[in-house]
Amino acid sequence: MTHSTAFGIGAALSAGTLTGAELRLPGAASTRSRPAGREQGAGTYLEVRGLTVTFDGFRAVDGVDLTLIQGDLRFLIGPNGAGKTTVVDAITGLVPATGTVDKSGQPVLGLKTHKIAKLGIGRTFQTASVFEDLTVEQNLDIAAGAHRGPLTLLRRRHGREESVAEALATIGLEHLAGTKAGVLAHGQKQWLEIGMLLVQDCDVMLLDEPVAGMGAEERQATGELLQRIAADRTVVVVEHDMEFMRAFATSVTVLAAGKVLAEGTVAEIQADPKVQQVYLGTAAATGTELADADADADAATNTDAADTEETPR
Repeated sequence: MTHSTAFGIGAALSAGTLTGAELRLPGAASTRSRPAGREQGAGTYLEVRGLTVTFDGFRAVDGVDLTLIQGDLRFLIGPNGAGKTTVVDAITGLVPATGTVDKSGQPVLGLKTHKIAKLGIGRTFQTASVFEDLTVEQNLDIAAGAHRGPLTLLRRRHGREESVAEALATIGLEHLAGTKAGVLAHGQKQWLEIGMLLVQDCDVMLLDEPVAGMGAEERQATGELLQRIAADRTVVVVEHDMEFMRAFATSVTVLAAGKVLAEGTVAEIQADPKVQQVYLGTAAATGTELADADADADAATNTDAADTEETPR
């Protein structure tokens, strides 16, 4: 496997899909209590300062600062090549970087990926990474056991783990618990990968284009799912879909040429002349034009994160 367990365990093999009649949307959020101090506005959960990533002398990420807090559904947008996915790669230890990344005061940058995962930082990739020959429940069970020791595994009680049952309810796949992941619809695989982060108790979730390739109904359901899980977690969404961003983001960071260009609410970002200039080459763009321009760019080069370790995004 090429991806770390905490970043969505699985295999990237192609498979068929379920029929539309079998598609159900994610259910209500889990009510499982979170660790103390996770209340809305309780403080900073991930602080990035001066993050810099260089590939063969080229600065793909250049001095990026981010402050990410629990309860904020943050969208990270920008043109292709802006450095969005590379920022996530650096935070999760997939590419070397300089600067600092702290999670609630705990230094992160420079740690191995599995140690970063144990701190509760998880990510997904554009292509859902799941075990396609195993059932939905088995995928979640494996993810839930990612940080268990051998003795803990041996002592495990019989029956479904509480965290697995809660994740199934949250992502809306209870009725497909016994179905092999390989036959899930595209959106359902993405929900399963999010569920695999939930059972690992990740409280910082970095999601790379989670609605890419989804239909309107799946996109709406995914946005509502992200809103629910962001209520008691830090969720960052790397995204090209401006319509999706406008519908669900609580705050937005715009990257351009590896640097933070702008940051604020959706309304503030859409009205920012610098953002309009980057997307259209003019300071007279409307919100609709901004979305159309980014959609055109994405259609032209839809491989922004195909290589997470060498190609700057």
